[in-house]
This record gives sequence, structure tokens and C-alpha cells, in this order.
Amino acid sequence: MSIDAAAPGPLTVHTVEVPDPGDLLAALPEQGISWVRRGDGMVAWGEVARRNTVGAERMDEALLWWRRITRHAEVRDEVRARGTGLVAFGSFSFADDSPRGGTLIIPRYVLGRVDGKSFFTVVGDASTPPTSLADALVGATPVAPLPPVTVDRGDEPRWTSAVAAAVARIGAEEVDKVVLARAVEARADGPVDVRSVLANLAADYDTCWTFHVDGMVGATPELLARVDHGLVTSRVLAGTIRITGDDMGDLARAAQLARSSKDREEHSYAVHSVTQVLAAHCASVNVPDEPSVLHLPNVMHLATDITGALSTPVGVLDLVRELHPSAAVCGTPTLAAARVIDELEGLDRARYAGPVGWVDAAGEGEWCIALRSAEMSRDDPSKLRLFAGCGIVAASDPASEWAESEAKLEPMRGALRASLN
Repeated sequence: MSIDAAAPGPLTVHTVEVPDPGDLLAALPEQGISWVRRGDGMVAWGEVARRNTVGAERMDEALLWWRRITRHAEVRDEVRARGTGLVAFGSFSFADDSPRGGTLIIPRYVLGRVDGKSFFTVVGDASTPPTSLADALVGATPVAPLPPVTVDRGDEPRWTSAVAAAVARIGAEEVDKVVLARAVEARADGPVDVRSVLANLAADYDTCWTFHVDGMVGATPELLARVDHGLVTSRVLAGTIRITGDDMGDLARAAQLARSSKDREEHSYAVHSVTQVLAAHCASVNVPDEPSVLHLPNVMHLATDITGALSTPVGVLDLVRELHPSAAVCGTPTLAAARVIDELEGLDRARYAGPVGWVDAAGEGEWCIALRSAEMSRDDPSKLRLFAGCGIVAASDPASEWAESEAKLEPMRGALRASLN
């Protein structure tokens, strides 16, 4: 079902090269959109149009809307780099029945940097006057420091009981793997300026994708699908161990993770689910024989980067629609795992573990899974809901999974660190 069905009139889009703006997040003049990794990427503000959708067809309807708009847009792109021209940013709910649904947003202004080139895009219509970057930054509001924040710990007995129940379901051969999530509430003493949160995330997790789209904020390490000049890439993460801060000890823990039969089993399910989808659209798919170990400041993950050359006329959102939900965030078999999640998890994930990213007029773009993230309240700017999830397999231990979920909450807890109570 569509909520905003009408497409705007034909859009005019102009992208120009600009001097390097420095810190992209620091350039955001208001609480806008972010898609930044290792200092590069895009920030955006203002809004020309959006499409809100709900239900099982939410991604299909958003994609049809986007295609209608791009078909009639007049684009003048003087840079021709990844992310230039007409782009939309979006996020979608994990579950089909979530009332949070999905959104695609066309911003008024986009400031970006990629491969050493900096660019500025203005989107409007035929009556929109020429606008410089300096003009677009007029009236910028200063970034508000974070007020003191209190974060709940969560209900450990209830969640570990759910994990134990999931292990029993796996033992009964109802499902092979299931991912269980949990949420904790955070309340600040005043409004939270998302730009402060983004700055903290980018400083601590610069190898992750630091994002903010429609109230969903985080720093995710997991790439669902990138399409760039016909090459598709997906990074699968599954299998986790906590960082201790002791270098020698963590090297031993990395080796332990790489050898762990429990973690390798969990990882193999996720790799298989992604490979199946990509193989249907690629002449060949490259899947490394062994996973690597990805080191983050809080945890280490088993990681596999899967690549392929597209052989069918699909765009990034087509692939996202087929890939979601992968075994990394749902489980396997998918329908059985989703049923167990509904019965045991006891929460609406909203857009946590759903796709988040951007798409351009050619159908290329970059979409991740919204992990290490929080949902900002639409009604109260001082409230957020933080999420974490763990993959459960036959050898999972409830206490260990709780500890892993605590480690996965650390990025967002740390990002609210002004006066964390």
C-alpha cells in the first residue's frame, strides 16, 4: 500500500564539482541525511519528494515510483561520479507487517566526495533558481551538544529464555538458524541532535557506513548490495567474538573465531543465502573459500565479500528486494526463521536489520543492513530505541549470546556518550 502516491512534476537536477568541503558530517547545516564511510560519501538536506510505503510490496512500490521520476527528470551532471546526478536515500522495515514500512527520499541538496572529487547537487523544478553551495548553507543551525542520556539495560532473563527456546526449536529441526534481536530504550535530558551522534559514530567506526535516513541512525559494517558499473558486491557478516583490548589476546580470539564450528556454521548459512540470489543475476559469482576476520573496535566478525558481474538487467534495489531478509538477520530456512522470530522475539524491529542506502537514476547505488543502529522517536526528540541481534544455531549458549548483544549495542551507547548514565 502506498501512502504518498503522487510523484512530483519533472525534476531538474544539476551537479557541479566543488572544492573539498573537509568533514562532510560537519558540513551538514541541519539534521539531514548521512551516508559516509572513511570520510567519503554523501550528506543531504532539504526534501523535494518522498514515497512512504507499507506492507509486503513496500520496496516494489518505492522502486516503481523512483523509476517514474527518473524517467522524466532533466539531469545535468558535470561530475559523473558515483552518487552524482539524481539520487534518493531510503530505509525499509525488517518485517513486511511493520507499520514503519519504508521510505525513499529525494533531497533538495546533496554534498559528496568520492574518489578525490567533491560535488554538490541541487534538485528542483524548472522554476528553481540556480543555487550555490554557499547559498544552500545560509541559515545553518549550530550542532547542539548531546545532553545527558540514560540507556536501559534490557530484560536479560526474558531474552536469554527466548534464546534457549530458539535453540530447542533448532534441536527439534524446525529451523537451522534464527536471528533474535532485542531493543533498549534511551532517554536524553533534552533533544538529541543527530549530527552529534553521527560525528561520534564516524570517529569511532570509520570503516563502517555511518548513516542517518528518516530517523534511523547507526554505523553498520554489513553491505547488503553495491552495484557499480555492472559489478555487484555484498559483504556477509555472521559469527562474532568480542574485542578485549589486549592485542595479543585478541589475536588469539581472532584465531578462535576463525576455527569455531558454531560461528562457521552460522556464517555459512548467511553466505549461501546471498550467493543463491546473486547467482541468478550474474554470469559468475566469486565466493572466497574461507571467511576473513573483520576487526572492529568492539567486536570481530567472520566476513565474506561476494562479487559478481551482472548478466541480467537489474538495479541495486531489485537485488535488495530479493536479498532481504538474508540469513544474517533472519535465519534459515527464511519462512521458518521468520515464524520463530514472530513467536519468540516480542518486538517490532521497525527498520532495524532492514535495508538502508541510496540509489541513483541508473539503478546503481549502495545499500547496507541497518545494524549497530537506533531509531529516533518521531514524537519525542529526546528518545531513541537501540537495537542488537544475534544469530542462534544449535551450539548457541544464551549467556554468551547476551554478552554478544551487549557488545553490539556498544557503538550506539558510545555515540550517546556526552553524559551516559
